[in-house]
Parts: sequence; C-alpha cells; structure tokens
Amino acid sequence: MKQRVPPPPERNEPQKTLERVISKAGLGSRTEARSWIHAGRVAVNGRVIENPDHWVTFSQDRVTFDGQPLTRQKRLYLLLYKPTGYLTTYKDPEGRPTVYDLLAGIEQFISPVGRLDQDSSGLLLLTNDTQLAERLTNPEFHVAKTYQVKCRPQVSDEAIAMLAQGVTLDDGPTRPAQVRRLMENETHSFLEIIITEGRNRQVRRMLEAVGSRVEKLVRTRIGSLSIGDLPVGRYRELSLDELRMLKQESSDGKDSQQDPRAHGGNGSVVRAQPGRDGSGGGRTGKRRSPA
Repeated sequence: MKQRVPPPPERNEPQKTLERVISKAGLGSRTEARSWIHAGRVAVNGRVIENPDHWVTFSQDRVTFDGQPLTRQKRLYLLLYKPTGYLTTYKDPEGRPTVYDLLAGIEQFISPVGRLDQDSSGLLLLTNDTQLAERLTNPEFHVAKTYQVKCRPQVSDEAIAMLAQGVTLDDGPTRPAQVRRLMENETHSFLEIIITEGRNRQVRRMLEAVGSRVEKLVRTRIGSLSIGDLPVGRYRELSLDELRMLKQESSDGKDSQQDPRAHGGNGSVVRAQPGRDGSGGGRTGKRRSPA
C-alpha cells in the first residue's frame, strides 16, 4: 500500500494534498481528482505526480492538468431547495437522480455542505469555498441547523424534554437541542428541532430514541440562512449579506460554544399556534442528515 507523503516544513500558506487542490480549483470531485492523478494527467513544478496525497502549496507550486495551469476559481455559493428522492452525491452507480441534476447552467464544480438523505428535503448549501464548508459542518463551530419534522406516534412533553437535554445514540450522546412543538393532530406531532451537530441521520435517530419515527423532514435553516420562499428543486446564489452573516456565525461559534436553547431560555417545550394551512406556520407539509 502506498504510504502517505509526510507534509514538508510549514510555509506561510497551509499545504493541501494534490487531490484537494484540484477539487478546490473547481475541476471536479476529489474522487475524480484521484483518478486523474493516477492516470498521470497532473504535474507539479513540471514533474508528473501520481500520488493524490502529494502535498502542495498552491501559491508557490505550479500545478498543471493536461498541461494547462490550474487557476483559482471564483467563489460560488448556492442555496438549493433539495426535493425528496435526490441523493446528495455527485454520481450514483445505480443511476438514481442526484442534486447535481438540479444545477443546470452551473459550470464550476461545487460541493454540498453536509448532506440531506434521499428521503429528506430542504436547504442544501453548495460551494467551492472549502474553508467555509469545513466551519459550517465541523461541530466545534456550533453552527445551528434547523429542521421541521412530522413524526408518529405523538411526542410527549417528557420526550421533548429528553431531546432538549440530549439523548444517547449508538455513536454517543447528543448535544442539547432546542425543540419546539408546532402542532399536533390525532396521530402525529409536528416539531421544530435545532441542533449544532451533523451526524448521519441524527434527527431521525433522536426521534427513534424517544419512541417516535420521522415521516417527513425538512431542513429550513443553516445558521441565519433560510430556505425562505424558494421553490422546491430550484437554486439561487447567496446574497452578500447572507454570506457575511454565515461567515461571522461560523467564526464566532467555536468561541461562544452556544447552546441552541439559548434563544429559547429554559423553555425547551414550546407550543406554537398552527398556521393558516394547519402546518404550524412552517413549510413541513411541502418542503438531512442529520435527517
């Protein structure tokens, strides 16, 4: 097995592996980058490199792909309203639809920030800004993710209190969450759940831990970024104000160690009046994963 090349002595700019440099330049996914490197299509300072883990300082090393120099791509930040039935991946070997099928007209390669599973919908951020993506997905930065869920059977106040304090899953206890009851009908509870982690299918597993099961899950916010009235299956670019707020929130979160309940005080069990459509004022009825 090929050994990973140890990084050279530190320079002013952090080194990145060659596969990450190619992906970050917007040419393709890291999987594609590895295949191109193995095929001998990439050179560093005039020498063909076939090890994807070769360390590179982009500002100082000359990287070429098929003889053409790599250049930094313009930063792109897209908000997509992911429908159910789409995979959050670049290509599916079984030919199922992916979120990239929804990005008509986007020529730059951008990556999803976190994932939404096939059965979940809602806000999905895609970007080629790997530093921001890392901050938004790394739980150390405590960026809140907001979900609306429809679950069955109904969730009691005691169960909501357990979710708010944190429940134990097979991969360890969860952080405290903010849980708000939106409405109920005869068979289901409709909840809003805010977490600052991003484990695989976390929200679904949290509800299962208290004896309920998610039937519909929609991510409505990442930090202050909201899905708003964006139609299902459509995307738009982030505004400068939205981007500035996201960067601020993902920079401040690590230091503040915010408890998601901070905005709701100790009242983790909150009842809200239903909206006119009976959906609790949210868009769960229309609109990972943590899902």
